[in-house]
Amino acid sequence: MGRFVLGAKRPLIIAGPCSAETREQTVETAMELARSGKVDVIRAGVWKPRTNPGTFEGIGEPGLEWLNEVKQATGLPIAVEVANRSHVECALKHGVDILWIGARTTVSPFAVQEIAESLHDNKEVTVLIKNPMTPDIGLWAGAVNRLINEGVPRENIGLIHRGFSYFGHSKYRNPPMWHMIFEMRSRFPEMMMICDPSHICGCRPLLYGIAQQSADLCFDGLIIESHNNPDKAWSDASQQVTPQDCITLIENVMWRAKTANDPEFNDELNLCRQQIDQIDSELFDLLSQRMQTAEKIGQIKKANNVAILQSNRWDDICRRMINLTRGMNLSEEFVRSVLEAIHIESINHQNEVMNNK
Repeated sequence: MGRFVLGAKRPLIIAGPCSAETREQTVETAMELARSGKVDVIRAGVWKPRTNPGTFEGIGEPGLEWLNEVKQATGLPIAVEVANRSHVECALKHGVDILWIGARTTVSPFAVQEIAESLHDNKEVTVLIKNPMTPDIGLWAGAVNRLINEGVPRENIGLIHRGFSYFGHSKYRNPPMWHMIFEMRSRFPEMMMICDPSHICGCRPLLYGIAQQSADLCFDGLIIESHNNPDKAWSDASQQVTPQDCITLIENVMWRAKTANDPEFNDELNLCRQQIDQIDSELFDLLSQRMQTAEKIGQIKKANNVAILQSNRWDDICRRMINLTRGMNLSEEFVRSVLEAIHIESINHQNEVMNNK
């Protein structure tokens, strides 16, 4: 049973209960997953940060004993979430191979620093860092850098994308906001990025779609919550799947190669990219012209002492463009996002004109 090496396998599949509840539930779920040969790491939460006190907050140290029992029986590495120094020390005492820092902890530099200091110069354990609940790349990157600054090797650090809390309607529990992930990957291109469809979706029917989308976007693995009786789970019941359903999902995801050496492929790809570069150039030239017109509108409003924001006009623009783009293979969500970004920039230009003395 050698040391776990992050990056030795792609895709890396991590699965197991959201929470270790009982020995029977933990071991039974883990053993069924292990027998499939499709899972590389067994996970379970033993300390659960909950929004409301009085809810199930984890079984604690006994859960680590159950996980270690699974490790000894299967040879698979085990992973748990940690939120402070005592969690780290307890987990390592029980032979945990992978620690992950949860979204609620990543938002706290004090908590991350405490964990980083408890792992000072630790060359053995792997640490996975979930994105913060809020869409803040700075906090996420800061958590990575705190570990690096304490001597944790870069090759032992990975990233987990679990979606972001969002004020507004969404079919996802935590919308993926994929563009945030692209930014994080550009900062740490060498680090494995694993997708957590369970927390993104919050429900079973959407899991496969997000898992496949992450594979299409060149993620390096999945972390999935599985329970032998998910409807009776003590936490996050709606997003957990049975071991068999988990295995089926894993088998059906198609993973993509990061690149190809075929000259014909590269020629076709480069041609399409050249076309995109040209379209982008023309697109931003048009946007520049639009902002110049917005400034003229700002001058007219200033001369007549009229407010910048005209809500009826904005509503008309949204309605007209959504109707116009139907049938153009553009989602309404995308059209609205683009319009909102343009509208904010237009208001900023007009604001400068209105307040330029």
